Amino acid sequence: MRREEVVRSPAGRLGAPPPPAAPTSRPSALVARSPLYRFLSGTRAPESGAIFLAQRRVYILPTRHGVVFGLALVLMLVGSINYQLSLGYVLTFLLAGTGLVSMLHTYRNLAHLSVSAARVDPVFVGEQARFQLHLENPNAYDRTALWLRSGEGAVAADVAARSGATVQLPVAARRRGYLPLPRVTIETRFPLALFRAWSYVQLAARTLAYPRPDDAPLPPAQLIPDAGAAVSAGIGADDFAGLRPYQPTDSPRHIAWKSVAHGNDMLTKVFAGRGAEELWLDLAALPPAQDLEQKLSRLAGWVLHAEREGYAYGLRLPDKTLAPAHGPPHRDDCLKALALHGSGTAAR
Repeated sequence: MRREEVVRSPAGRLGAPPPPAAPTSRPSALVARSPLYRFLSGTRAPESGAIFLAQRRVYILPTRHGVVFGLALVLMLVGSINYQLSLGYVLTFLLAGTGLVSMLHTYRNLAHLSVSAARVDPVFVGEQARFQLHLENPNAYDRTALWLRSGEGAVAADVAARSGATVQLPVAARRRGYLPLPRVTIETRFPLALFRAWSYVQLAARTLAYPRPDDAPLPPAQLIPDAGAAVSAGIGADDFAGLRPYQPTDSPRHIAWKSVAHGNDMLTKVFAGRGAEELWLDLAALPPAQDLEQKLSRLAGWVLHAEREGYAYGLRLPDKTLAPAHGPPHRDDCLKALALHGSGTAAR
């Protein structure tokens, strides 16, 4: 009788042999560390500061026109040998020398450049972040017809001798949170487009992408009577103190509309007292039918509206609470908290 093979599980029970492990698409640690794999896959750790394009970081290959040019030189050389054409030899070797000199100029046009990134202003989802890249040329000759590409856009740059140039590379913000600068390809085909020299740059630059704000009206504000010094912003609401000229940041609810209806200039009511209006923007108070991104967009729109109308507004999130305040720094703090909510990234 043929004996069946069995295996014993760690618990001591008999069972079928374990299935073969499913093949994984991730490369092994040895392959992932190889320079060839990093070059082909484009994976490189972000580098801070200025990146110097040394010789080993610049690659060069003939373009399609360069391949055709090389084939034409081969045909000219074969024809010159076959028909013993002296002028054919001269023309062939003259053009070959021109191609070699062109290759050297193409390589030199890119090598020894320095690339660095500047600070980028935050954007909203759906907009384009403008990453500023600074190119520094330490040599005594100009760098002409450089192209910088990030997969979404391309910009051209010329750098004068012993000088620098700054270009803006657009990157679309498709999701909220930190938006890193993708890998940038710097290339050139100067002067004859027979060769293409390029280099990859992975700069440690990023910006914030805020949630896209919607245009929903603000919720009603909460009146805090007799708040004293605890309330640092807002308009008192206890006693009417008079009128003053209208300012663009005044709330429409404090405009003297009766005076405007009689044809007078726009005036704003001023109240004396220790009461003030505080506006709390609470994520938990939004309808449960909305998903998280819709709620964050609603809160982002409310933050912008409250800032324009001069409210003292606060923000409540499950993991963060910002006390009521007013001004651009408070607005930026609220938008940053909304952008990083639920991402597990520490705000710093």
